[in-house]
Amino acid sequence: MSKIIRHEVNEEWAYSGIVEAGNFVFLSFCEGNVGQSIEAQVNGAIDDMCRRLEMVGLSLESIVKVDVMMKDPWNIPIMEKVFKQRFNGNYPARKTISTEFANKGGVDGLQIQIDAIAFKG
Repeated sequence: MSKIIRHEVNEEWAYSGIVEAGNFVFLSFCEGNVGQSIEAQVNGAIDDMCRRLEMVGLSLESIVKVDVMMKDPWNIPIMEKVFKQRFNGNYPARKTISTEFANKGGVDGLQIQIDAIAFKG
């Protein structure tokens, strides 16, 4: 069995932000630009994803699956517009769900969070 490597370990909340396991890398809690427009938050989450992928030598093209949590599902078309711009046709498999967040940033705060799986080929 390959070694499992954990990065961004958060002892307080008991999770790892990045886990490398074999040829896969799992990213938790990608978010950014909290409190701004939904388009800015989607871009911020993808920027966060890119920054974290770089830490393990990967890029956005390595993403094979995303789980998107959104506060308002009516914003899915805006998210899809940003995905088209950022993923350039290399779209990951995707699950999108509506959820309430733990009030990060208040009522107009966090609108989207993305978890991702990347492949190291």
